[in-house]
Amino acid sequence: MAGLWAGAASLVAAGRRGGRLRQQLMRSAALWTLQHVPHYSRQHLMVSCSLSSVGYDPNEKTFDKILVANRGEIACRVIKTCKRMGIKTVAIHSDVDASSVHVKMADEAVCVGPAPTGQSYLNMEAIMEAIRKTGAQAVHPGYGFLSENKEFARCLAAEDVVFIGPDTHAIQAMGDKIESKLLAKKAKVNTIPGFDGVVKDADEAVRIAREIGYPVMIKASAGGGGKGMRIAWDNEETRDGFRFSSQEAASSFGDDRLLIEKFIDNPRHIEIQVLGDKHGNALWLNERECSIQRRNQKVVEEAPSIFLDAETRRAMGEQAVALAKAVKYSSAGTVEFLVDSKKNFYFLEMNTRLQVEHPVTECITGLDLVQEMIRVAKGYPLRHKQADIPINGWAVECRVYAEDPYKSFGLPSIGRLSQYQEPTHLPGVRVDSGIQPGSDISIYYDPMISKLITYGSDRTEALKRMEDALDNYVIRGVTHNIALLREVIINSRFVKGDISTKFLSDVYPDGFKGHFAPLGLPICFPSVQLSEALFIGHVLTETERNQLLAIASSLFVASQLRAQHFQEPSRVPIIKQDVVNWELSVKLHDEVHTVVASNSGSTFSVEVDGLKLNVTSTWNLASSLLSVNVDGTQRTVQCLSREAGGNMSIQFLGTVVAEGQEICVIEAMKMQNSMTAGKTGKVKSMHCKAGDTVGEGDLLVELE
Repeated sequence: MAGLWAGAASLVAAGRRGGRLRQQLMRSAALWTLQHVPHYSRQHLMVSCSLSSVGYDPNEKTFDKILVANRGEIACRVIKTCKRMGIKTVAIHSDVDASSVHVKMADEAVCVGPAPTGQSYLNMEAIMEAIRKTGAQAVHPGYGFLSENKEFARCLAAEDVVFIGPDTHAIQAMGDKIESKLLAKKAKVNTIPGFDGVVKDADEAVRIAREIGYPVMIKASAGGGGKGMRIAWDNEETRDGFRFSSQEAASSFGDDRLLIEKFIDNPRHIEIQVLGDKHGNALWLNERECSIQRRNQKVVEEAPSIFLDAETRRAMGEQAVALAKAVKYSSAGTVEFLVDSKKNFYFLEMNTRLQVEHPVTECITGLDLVQEMIRVAKGYPLRHKQADIPINGWAVECRVYAEDPYKSFGLPSIGRLSQYQEPTHLPGVRVDSGIQPGSDISIYYDPMISKLITYGSDRTEALKRMEDALDNYVIRGVTHNIALLREVIINSRFVKGDISTKFLSDVYPDGFKGHFAPLGLPICFPSVQLSEALFIGHVLTETERNQLLAIASSLFVASQLRAQHFQEPSRVPIIKQDVVNWELSVKLHDEVHTVVASNSGSTFSVEVDGLKLNVTSTWNLASSLLSVNVDGTQRTVQCLSREAGGNMSIQFLGTVVAEGQEICVIEAMKMQNSMTAGKTGKVKSMHCKAGDTVGEGDLLVELE
């Protein structure tokens, strides 16, 4: 199978830390199998990597049937491990998700309601009925939805159904940020200075914030995922933050309680993966660096962190385990910390569920965390000791979203995937997704398309593989954030490890700016003029510019030669058949470049402004992806569109009301977004009312 799930290639070097586990993993590494994948989705659902976890013991009985109370990529991820363990699965779905990939993968599926989450994926009674109907013995909640809902866990326990996660006490204790902070202090975990009670109203919020000292962080007590969080730098922002955070908290968690604590300016966000069982054992499985964020939501994650030394890593891990043991934690969980420039770290929160970014931990440890959760839920003790847990290689994860990165680093985009091709043919690439060509990205659910994970022997190799994977990722039909992701991972500050939670706003103070650069290719001697266009996500270096001109010129000539080949012999060709050198005048931005191209087989010799370049490819113009070699440098270009007239678009290297006064508030994916006036004027007319569903580009308010 193409590509590796990290770990298999790196489980070597006996004698290094974690040797015993490493040897076990090497002996028992197993490939994901395809025997359970439906024929109609076999190609799409193929997993491109080997699973380097301690193998499943068929004599170790767990559950006969598990219901997965989630959707999308995480539901698919859980189902894959269940199939490997020989466990039958039940999918739940809303009516609009009836044809989704996770439904096709499962052995059974039950509709639990209409599209809105409150009537389907959060509908506990409908889900309980699905459990009764199918006879599922256990439920895996994935992340989000009901994954940290103690009432759901109690409902399951009342009917002798196992919740694959921690017990209700741990969910209650760690799910409440106020209680969790008190418990963390008691367990001698470093905590952020702040107010430990519940903030009653905006006036009290201002009083508390002034006592703590600005800036402060206002956040939902029951929150997570960046929802219900606001930074306030003064009294006015505190009042606004209280209002928006309480509204988001009520909408997302059904709990509008807020707390306030000191905001640690310019920190790193580093978290520790923990794993506990019902026998008092707990391990820390190293850290994940999650500092690249927008609106308090993670965008790029990696493991391990380039910033931590062994001493700090151990101290963070030991405090995370101390907290887990304090609440008798028995499952996979994550303890999140803020880390300042001097490596001081402070407890942020504990997520009592499987994290979105768990694959990078699986890559460097070789453990299948879903399998471990299922074992623990059945009552088995952990199989490993702390000394057994290795750090093998490096893994990076990019969250690929249906978002417009040129609008606040990513506002949700909706649409249907007209074309979709994952880069799993590349080595060291894993893609966790729950979509396929034809899937809809709707207004009802999170706009995540997939989690793209790359693995290498070190950080440099992992990042290079991520760059290649992003270039080879074909997504058509929705706006996506690949251009932003690619820019982040090649940014010099990111490559050096000079990052913080303010990275995006520091590097792009005016927002991420892509631009559309017309690339004209008129041919000097025949009376033909065609043009191509290039979408650029960053400013080109001189070398990249020359490569682009050479590739585009070669592609143009290749398309002309192809057109000649298919002309009827009796017809007059549009280009002379004996052309040896193609003399082109290429306009990129406002600059005109002289290009001379000639070809010999699959190689074009291209002279760009006097500089000679050799460009080689298969020149398969029917493919969405084209791998091109320019003087030894491998590049991947994407053919975005072709018109009947010959025009082509390609992607290379992956944009009295007072000014500033709030006009309206838009809720997108349960996030409150305040829309302010860009200039002074009067409201001429309103084109929406409270509760309306609006789309991208809709006119909401007219000013005059």
